[in-house]
Amino acid sequence: MRVRTAWLAAAISRAAFSFAVLVCAALSLSAGSTTAKAAGTAPALDPAAVERFARLALDCVGREYPNKIAHVMQSDADLAPPRELTPAFCGCYDWHSSVHGHWLLVRIVRSFPDAPFAAQARAALDKSLTPEKIAREVAYLHGSGRASFERPYGLAWLLQLCAELHEWDDPVARRWAAALEPLEAEAAARFIVWLPKLRYPIRIGEHDQTAFSLGLVLDWTRTVLGARAAGTTGGAGAAGAAPAESLATLVVAKARAFHLHDCGCNLSFEPSGQDFLSPCLGEADLMRRVLAPNEFAVWLHGFLPGIAEDGSVGWLPVAEVTDRADPKLAHLDGLNLSRAWMLEGIASGLPAGDPRLAAIRAAAQAHRRTGLEAVTGEHYEGGHWLGSFAVYLVTGRGLGR
Repeated sequence: MRVRTAWLAAAISRAAFSFAVLVCAALSLSAGSTTAKAAGTAPALDPAAVERFARLALDCVGREYPNKIAHVMQSDADLAPPRELTPAFCGCYDWHSSVHGHWLLVRIVRSFPDAPFAAQARAALDKSLTPEKIAREVAYLHGSGRASFERPYGLAWLLQLCAELHEWDDPVARRWAAALEPLEAEAAARFIVWLPKLRYPIRIGEHDQTAFSLGLVLDWTRTVLGARAAGTTGGAGAAGAAPAESLATLVVAKARAFHLHDCGCNLSFEPSGQDFLSPCLGEADLMRRVLAPNEFAVWLHGFLPGIAEDGSVGWLPVAEVTDRADPKLAHLDGLNLSRAWMLEGIASGLPAGDPRLAAIRAAAQAHRRTGLEAVTGEHYEGGHWLGSFAVYLVTGRGLGR
């Protein structure tokens, strides 16, 4: 396999500088620099875009209908409306969208505590994230026939919501995090039980894809373990550290077992007609979390040999949406957004001198522009969830190593 010595020999310290440059230069509606984030300053986002994304979430987290539930019933006794089945996450069309709608509110209020929508967002979160409602969510998961409920996508987003709260130094956020702890523990336990039995990865472009969810799960484990190492109180406490450590080890081992020897992922087979996640890019975005930069650079040469080295974007065309009123066809708007953040994640995992960086960043920008233009809220069923994807992208949520 051909490896260019100029970038293979690059020092890891240069990779850290490259990451900072990436965050500053590649985001048109970007989160601020890594330094700004570390200092606790708000990301430099367009205020109008921030308001729009917040309003999309506020419109849906408490909106029960229309509602698409995945509900296993054992008898007539299980017949109930969503607000009784899963009272914390009953809105936003489906359970997982409600979860990441709540994540959106936490993420954006944490970044913009004085914004006009902040009080309304806090009230919405306070209404949902109560010990009583979370206890009923846990009881629902324990119901017969629900072992695979929202696995892996919804449970991974639940852990991402918890991670966001653990990182937020705010007394109310700590109260919400404490309320969520039983559900957080249940989600982590389900991954710990399931992953050893999962013989093969799930390589599709929708909810069941394992690569994307395992990336979210791994980020959660690192938040919890980082808080423990720092001696802070926001990392789910001692009770959360043990399962996080076990799950971190398990996810890294599974990622390597599933993907370390993968090669020749054919991007010309993407997208499928209703993808909102890229199987190829999702896998690469997971592996950059697992491998050191030089090791990742070599792996990526074998896995995605078609990435251009001339700074062009034609190697990965932007997905086209023909009908945004159709909730499945509109998935492709989400694909453009998730491709953008996955490409940025891939770039963040490469050494600074890698010859593919310009093309990866150019493709990320093209997908970012098209994806963000589609987040309008015009069609509820097709776009209720896009605000969360937009905020994940523009705040650089997945970029920290």
